[in-house]
Amino acid sequence: MENNETNFEPTLPENSGINFKSRLDLAPLLEGVEKIKKEIETVIVGQHKMIDQLLVAILSNGHILIEGVPGVAKTITAKILAKTISVDFSRIQFTPDLMPSDILGTSVFDLKKSEFEFKKGPVFSNLVLIDEINRAPAKTQAALFEVMEERQITIDGTTYILDKPFIVLATQNPIEQEGTYRLPEAQLDRFLFKINVDYPILEEEINIIQREHSLQNNGKLDNIQSILSGDDIKQYQDLVKQIIVEPNLLEYIAKLVVNTRENAFLYLGASPRASIAILNAAKGFAAIRGRDFVTPEDIKDASIPVLQHRVIVTPEREMEGLTSVEIIKQIIENIEIPR
Repeated sequence: MENNETNFEPTLPENSGINFKSRLDLAPLLEGVEKIKKEIETVIVGQHKMIDQLLVAILSNGHILIEGVPGVAKTITAKILAKTISVDFSRIQFTPDLMPSDILGTSVFDLKKSEFEFKKGPVFSNLVLIDEINRAPAKTQAALFEVMEERQITIDGTTYILDKPFIVLATQNPIEQEGTYRLPEAQLDRFLFKINVDYPILEEEINIIQREHSLQNNGKLDNIQSILSGDDIKQYQDLVKQIIVEPNLLEYIAKLVVNTRENAFLYLGASPRASIAILNAAKGFAAIRGRDFVTPEDIKDASIPVLQHRVIVTPEREMEGLTSVEIIKQIIENIEIPR
């Protein structure tokens, strides 16, 4: 959805006493966001909505679940995004035989010291890409609960605090069922966004083929530049928290979430964690649009990626082909927008 509010500068008399200048200095953040977009768009064709949502999630310090059929650039997008940010990056390929210790780490006996030493797993990083997250069994999925929610890991009675920023980007294929496991609701609730990646349109498909042909022997990621540091990300995350939200908009968020619990088409509604997620994501949308305040449009744009994986459609409606996204859109349309 295009937003033209960023460049809106009302003309007022000099003595009006009204100052529309942003109360927060968002210029460095906006510059960084635009540079990252340009780097990603050198490889990824289209998918502007997905790119915006990825950036909003990172600025909101939230984990991201990217869902799409094979071949729509889920993994490559996550890898490019990671390369534009100068932080520690690790990739974990989830498989049915993966154990919790393969992710978190394990204690190994040191013969020289005659004591156990903890060897950290790949999750000890700043940006963690989990590929095909739904291929690991429930025991391995549960190993992510603590680290995703509290950014810490408890092993053998010792708690290890992870360095900031810490964000999980996970991918999954919604179609293939062989060798996959459904993600527990408790884990889904820990993802700020679920981002659906669609097929490209004809013009985009042609552009993809042309770019691939012109690469010759070059790699897709060879020319991707690092734009922001880990300290930059932490600074921008702190800045986004200061975005202004009016009380009537807080009430608007609460009404959206409460309505999911009262909706006859939904078997499971969203939790208070979803309300907080919409609040944080709306601030992120406002920030990348150059505003230091949230609008109802920011909340609407945040609601679907925040809520769609947190609610469950009743079996009857699901059999009729009704999706959670369609129901959320109905809820948004039925609630009066604050003025």
